[in-house]
Amino acid sequence: MNLEGWFLWFILFWVFILITLMGIGGFFMFRKFLKALPKQDGKSDLDWQNYYLNKTIHLWGENEKDLLNELVSPVPDLFRQVAKEKIAGKIGEIALKERAKSITNDLIIRGYILATPKRDHKFLRKKLNEMSIDITPYERYFE
Repeated sequence: MNLEGWFLWFILFWVFILITLMGIGGFFMFRKFLKALPKQDGKSDLDWQNYYLNKTIHLWGENEKDLLNELVSPVPDLFRQVAKEKIAGKIGEIALKERAKSITNDLIIRGYILATPKRDHKFLRKKLNEMSIDITPYERYFE
């Protein structure tokens, strides 16, 4: 069979697309695999995240849950649940370290800043400004 003309370009296009999509999918699967690997203490990042979530679940009120949901609203739907769990785990970690009696708006904002990469901080700043929340007390966490 001799491949010529438009059919050859069609096949080459689809080979490129499939290799690209498999590479992107493999990258995200590998990242998830690395998070599930145990560290030196015997627990993975996901184990610690779940530990902090389970230890602090009773400290969350409805208003605090609503604030967290509002803050993660700019995150695409596909990644929103994973982002919420990661951020809530960091908030729980901070709450346990500080022996907080309940989750406060201050804890939520600090935990969100510390749990997200710096490239996402501009979206958080924008969202906090839309919600009329003063970010001045949190400037040191953005650095």
